[in-house]
Amino acid sequence: MSRDGLRLGVVAFLVGAGTLSTEISASRLLAPYFGASTVVWANIIGLTLAYLALGYWLGGRLADRRPEPRVLARVLLVAAAALAVTPFAARPLLRWAVEGVDTVAVGSVVGSFFAAVALFAVPVTALGAAAPFLVRLALDTVEEAGRVAGRLYALSTAGSLAGTFLAALVLIPSVGTQRTLVLTAACVALGSALLVGGVWAAAPLAAAALLAIPTSQVKSAIFQTESPYQYIRVVSDGRGGRALELNEGVVTHSAWRPDTVLTGRYWDLFLMLPPLLERQPRSMLVVGNAGGTIGRAYGAFFPGVSIDGVELDPQLNRVARRWFGAGDNPDMRLIAADGRPFLERARKRYDLIVVDAYRQPYVPFYLATSEFFRLARRHLAPGGAIALNVATTPTDRKLSDAVGTTLRTAFPQAWRWRPLRYNDVLFALREPVDRRVLEHRAWRAPGKVARLLPLLRGRLSPVRAHGRPLTDDRAPVEWLTDRMILHEIERGGGHDEIELPTAPSG
Repeated sequence: MSRDGLRLGVVAFLVGAGTLSTEISASRLLAPYFGASTVVWANIIGLTLAYLALGYWLGGRLADRRPEPRVLARVLLVAAAALAVTPFAARPLLRWAVEGVDTVAVGSVVGSFFAAVALFAVPVTALGAAAPFLVRLALDTVEEAGRVAGRLYALSTAGSLAGTFLAALVLIPSVGTQRTLVLTAACVALGSALLVGGVWAAAPLAAAALLAIPTSQVKSAIFQTESPYQYIRVVSDGRGGRALELNEGVVTHSAWRPDTVLTGRYWDLFLMLPPLLERQPRSMLVVGNAGGTIGRAYGAFFPGVSIDGVELDPQLNRVARRWFGAGDNPDMRLIAADGRPFLERARKRYDLIVVDAYRQPYVPFYLATSEFFRLARRHLAPGGAIALNVATTPTDRKLSDAVGTTLRTAFPQAWRWRPLRYNDVLFALREPVDRRVLEHRAWRAPGKVARLLPLLRGRLSPVRAHGRPLTDDRAPVEWLTDRMILHEIERGGGHDEIELPTAPSG
């Protein structure tokens, strides 16, 4: 291989690495604001392919008109500059999109999402243009077209593999998304410098200089950190307590108050479950433990119940102990694991299984399917029950209907409790129980938990099957959730607290 051929091969490798590193970083940049659902990934992958296709077409035309290394170097320099600017330009727009959910029309929010993704249009299109341009520069004769094109595409694909794994496994976890994009820009700028040399060698150094800019913080916090799974933030609730926010903080995932284990929020509702069982529970599993709000309350009202709090992110367990009083309940064990695989491996049976797992704003689909509920039923002790927190809105409860219908495929009956506008509690007992029996048992609720009795009696109803149940093969929870959110944005949104005659205070 000639010296020029080797140089062009290195550039092809760098372009491939930059392209896939950009795609991985795009998903990480958008996930805190829009989630990481299949819908979001479809948008990222689809638009990336569209930009690459446009780049291939433009690059081929440009290469035939001006097959000069300096022209390709300029194209790559444009890509590098756009990549370097992207993380700094994207965050204000993304932050506006999230903050605008409660105040602007649906069209603006959806438009801002695609505008944010469109920030990658220039760099990815420019990177796509490099592929046919490199082939054109490397060709000396038509007879060697196949061999040259095959070699360059192989090197580009090898670079793509390197960019994928380096970004996902090394760079993003160690230096963060912002600096990963800056390093990707420097990588692409290096390819530009290799093509022409001279003063162009300063381009990758200029891009790398942006590493000195501090990473942006979303808002002030008592504590904040970025784990391999998400951005974690502990903030003041303005009343002497603390709230756990993940990623861009649209939803509070746990709450702590210094004077009480009650929160006035949906976590308190799970305290009504033990009285509904035939006997006092001895063991409990919480899938989606977050800061341990539920387990802390159980330690006060139902001491002696052994609790396994399962949370996917190990960093959240440390946050739960330090900031949310998880250590207040000596009977709560914090476990870092994915909920369903944990249950698959478990040999233990529980009196209660509570599912409160959300990857903002979606419940993981595999925790809402017939297969999961059958698995959970096998891990329930006789007389045990499973309960789920399911997001709803006042005008759209299709997700709740779908999960309730699915729950009925594994249990002889299921119940829906609608004490709030934005949360349904769905629960099912291992053996069927008459409603009058449930209401009679509910009178055993201890202390201030008994204040929930009117809400239980007035807003409890049996689950009726609606449509097809969710399965591991087909569970469109993202689609159902997106539809629900869009409808709620149109009508203005709101917040939810338990409406009691006297707010819980102890």
